[in-house]
Amino acid sequence: MGVCVAANKIPGIRAGMCHDHYSAHQGVEHDEMNVLVLGSRVIGVETAHDVADSFLAANFIATEERFVRRYQKLLALEAKYAKTGPA
Repeated sequence: MGVCVAANKIPGIRAGMCHDHYSAHQGVEHDEMNVLVLGSRVIGVETAHDVADSFLAANFIATEERFVRRYQKLLALEAKYAKTGPA
């Protein structure tokens, strides 16, 4: 879980922890998730392959207004809280 939290601190990253193929493709299709996080002690190798394949095959559904609105809200939050200088 820590990797997911850390990754989401980086501007432009929308990471999601997924344990099944549904959450992997739905995260991309609905929320424009662009980083897949897998728990190695939670799922097996075959399931990990299935989850990764689902993630890679998915595309954001830009024709669905509610998904676009949600994505725009995420971008606005990122812009509002993005650091402008060195840490």
